[in-house]
Amino acid sequence: MLDTKSAPDVDTLTEAEAAEELARLAADIAHHDAAYHTLDAPEISDADYDALRRRNSAIEARFPELIRADSPSARVGGAVESGFSKLRHRVPMLSLDNAFGAEEFAEFCARAKRFLGRTEPLVFVAEPKIDGLSINLSYEHGRFVRGATRGDGTEGEDVTANLRTMKSVPDQLIGEAPAFIEVRGEVFMTKADFLTLNQTQAEAGSKIFANPRNAAAGSLRQLDTRITASRPLSLFAYAQGESSEPVAATHWDYLQRLTAWGFDVNPLSRRLENETDAEAFQNEIGLERSGLGYDIDGVVYKIDDLSLQRRLGFVGRAPRWAIAWKFPAEQATTVLREIRIQVGRTGALTPVAELEPVNVGGVLVARATLHNEDEIARKDIRVGDTVVLQRAGDVIPQIVSVVLERRPEDSTAFVFPAVCPACGSHAVRPPGEVVKRCTGGLICSAQLVERLIHFVSRTAFDIDGLGGKTIQEFYNEGWLHSPADIFKLPEREEVIATREGWGKLSARNLSRSIAARRTISLERFIYALGIRRIGESNAKLLARHYGSFANWRAQMLAARQIGSDERSELGSISGIGPTIAEELTDFFDEPRNIATLDEVAAELTIQDAARAESADSPVAGKTVVFTGTLETLTRPEAKARAESLGAKVTDSVSKKTDIVVVGADAGSKARKAAELGVRTMTEAEWRELVG
Repeated sequence: MLDTKSAPDVDTLTEAEAAEELARLAADIAHHDAAYHTLDAPEISDADYDALRRRNSAIEARFPELIRADSPSARVGGAVESGFSKLRHRVPMLSLDNAFGAEEFAEFCARAKRFLGRTEPLVFVAEPKIDGLSINLSYEHGRFVRGATRGDGTEGEDVTANLRTMKSVPDQLIGEAPAFIEVRGEVFMTKADFLTLNQTQAEAGSKIFANPRNAAAGSLRQLDTRITASRPLSLFAYAQGESSEPVAATHWDYLQRLTAWGFDVNPLSRRLENETDAEAFQNEIGLERSGLGYDIDGVVYKIDDLSLQRRLGFVGRAPRWAIAWKFPAEQATTVLREIRIQVGRTGALTPVAELEPVNVGGVLVARATLHNEDEIARKDIRVGDTVVLQRAGDVIPQIVSVVLERRPEDSTAFVFPAVCPACGSHAVRPPGEVVKRCTGGLICSAQLVERLIHFVSRTAFDIDGLGGKTIQEFYNEGWLHSPADIFKLPEREEVIATREGWGKLSARNLSRSIAARRTISLERFIYALGIRRIGESNAKLLARHYGSFANWRAQMLAARQIGSDERSELGSISGIGPTIAEELTDFFDEPRNIATLDEVAAELTIQDAARAESADSPVAGKTVVFTGTLETLTRPEAKARAESLGAKVTDSVSKKTDIVVVGADAGSKARKAAELGVRTMTEAEWRELVG
């Protein structure tokens, strides 16, 4: 994982270094999103996680042309588990950006004002940020009909039966209600209930939960509803998804409506007449924090006016109208027992500290990432050291420093390995990088196995029964050497059934799971390939742009030629850019990659990309470029509106461009459109076209 503290200052990065680091950040953050949201088993602290996101945002701000389509700013949460059916949210459940002080909060307010083109103070609603599990409740004519976890933000797990066991989830709303509405909130466990539950678990010899958040998530996601019913879960409602009719003009009024319907709303929520009151409220809640009956890790500030919220919309994974102002981290000391080296899917060697278990802010911690060899050397971290840990709400914290006066006399400096611990290949550190990588590639068991695990992961092929342990088992047997080998496993069903821990039923279920995934969407297929810098969002972007596998493959092969129209088109896709385009063409430059691609594609039916836009959209599927200064819309508003209607917004004009919207002081793009005969229109004509 990237060490944000020892990494070079953003202002000193070259374009190539920035692109490389954004790729690492995208991969690291995606991994930790899955650990937190899908597995309820976070691996790093909130502080570490937030530091990764802040550095990613800082690099994107300096190099906007390098913003990746799989940027963490365009992603939220994790994929759903297989134990529950999936429910799609009518309106996505996205996450929040974070602030860590008054200056960052002020910057958030300034950005919102610039977007809206206004100077008047903003009215906010402040709500303590509960550390629990986000939930979406659907009501039809006032009656609760279904509920789902946030999942990946688009669809979550159907936990309706479990939610019905909770007294704080109204089965029938009190008074008048819309024909349909999605009510959102946070399921949590109070501190007192958490301690009682763990005591009961210990007496029964059952699992002890690390913290109230994990206890709440684990309790709600039980396949046996009787277990959920026995757990002391609570709910605070605080947000709205889709509604068949307006229910309030302001967020504050909506909270009052929730209370009238029978929901619990956090009583500490407060309406602030301007943004300058936020710091005082933050300090006030910070002083009350330790005495509250539940865990909070900050305060959420939402612009009160719902019409302004709609105008501001979202950027990537987060709304422009809300932010979470986080509290400082908590600390503790313990002894470092061992430093182990893990090898990731890309060959990165990551050191992990094994610790004497210690309670940090109510969480039992036994492991911590050490990021890289520079971090170990900078802090002079050694086996046997007493170290200071810092936590901000997660299970695995960061090591802040070493208590030198407690260092053993026979202590020796840690020597980072020069070879891969998995395959023995040389481990090298490319110039300008902080991460050492194994050079073994596909001969390295750690990398091949991890690549196959990625291929079958929830957000890729999502093959039930083929987890990491099974992939490793079948690799050891010599059955798996490439992704295509996965689809040959049903031929070994009888042999698999005889293995320890298997049986006829489980082997048959595995074969059925594999058969069910022989039909796959184009975006999932692209993501599953594990091409560097191509995450979920990037894969969706490519799938939407090229439409079909055959077209994508042909265009990528043609794009290998520098200066070709196909290369220009690829690099002009908004969110792709030249660096990611180079990664894609490098992938297709390697004959073995094309062979692997074709081998696995031959086993599959790859579905064309689905159209997200409504059928009557006048710009559905059109490629649009905005140039010049817009007068009635800000550029972000115009782009967001176009994309919501199914248009493809690119940054450069080519013969494949359909529309160029020309604002004031338009320059070279308008001239090129005229030269190519591309349709141009004024801002007013554009607004009339899209309604």
